[in-house]
Amino acid sequence: GNNNEVIAIAENISANEDKIIHHGKRADAIVKGMLQHSRSSKGKKEPTNINALADEYLRLSYHGLRAKDKEFNAAMKTDFDQTIGNINIIPQDIGRVLLNLYNNAFYAVTEKKKSAEVGYEPTVSVSTRKMNDKIEIRVKDNGNGIPQKVVDKIFQPFFTTKPTGVGTGLGLSLSYDIVKAHGGEIKVETKEGEGSEFVIQLQD
Repeated sequence: GNNNEVIAIAENISANEDKIIHHGKRADAIVKGMLQHSRSSKGKKEPTNINALADEYLRLSYHGLRAKDKEFNAAMKTDFDQTIGNINIIPQDIGRVLLNLYNNAFYAVTEKKKSAEVGYEPTVSVSTRKMNDKIEIRVKDNGNGIPQKVVDKIFQPFFTTKPTGVGTGLGLSLSYDIVKAHGGEIKVETKEGEGSEFVIQLQD
């Protein structure tokens, strides 16, 4: 006959259910990320147009985020070196790296927009260029940048600068492993308050 207590218990059950679902999905994402880490790629290297791949995954990232959040918007800039021919890579794997970098860049500019001054234009830029026997891909954003004290940790598994429950901390770690497996390297240049630029170098 104690209706108030019954209502309170029911509300607690509902809140707990939401927490279980939320953390269950997070655990699922972490496990999937760990499996991707441990699984060797079955893809084969093939001649790939890196400019087309970079552009395709940029659009994929943008429209994927738009589908989740209709309020999301950002400018995209591309500067592709047309002298680059096809390069020998596993396109699905490098595509996954680019998708992760793009998603992070769009997240960074979206976060900055929440507290930025009027006139701030969220922008993600992608460029490629040929450098002797290497191909360089740069993914740049004008977000808040990465604090210098954590720059050395961002490629470590499970490290994330995102709030609890938002990131698994496996995206950049997996990206690092994929690029290394291709005989390339990935690094970041960042300035707090101004943005970040991820640089990938692959063998031509």
